[in-house]
Amino acid sequence: MAFGIKRAELNLWKQEVDAGNIAFLTHYWIDDRFPGCSTVTKVGCSDLEKLKKWGKQYGLRPEWLDLRGNYPHFDLFGDRQKAILEAEDRLEQLIKLEKK
Repeated sequence: MAFGIKRAELNLWKQEVDAGNIAFLTHYWIDDRFPGCSTVTKVGCSDLEKLKKWGKQYGLRPEWLDLRGNYPHFDLFGDRQKAILEAEDRLEQLIKLEKK
C-alpha cells in the first residue's frame, strides 16, 4: 500500500519517466514481505537500457526491474535506498518522510 505522496508528485514522476529521464519517487509503503521497511523509492525511466546502466553502478540487477505497467522502475528499500539516494543527492525525499 502506497501513501504519503501527492498526485502532482506522482504525475511529475510519470512525466519524467515518459521523457526518458531517471526519475525518483519516494513514498510510504507497507508490505509484510519487507518487515522494517516503511518507505520505498521507485527509480524509473522509459529507456530500459539507460535504466539498466544506471542501476548497474549501484549493483542493481536487470532482473530486479519492475516491468509491470507503463513505468519501468527499480524499487529501493532500507539501507540500499538510503545509500543510493545519498549518492544521487536526493536524500531530502527520504528525510521529508522521516520528519512526519
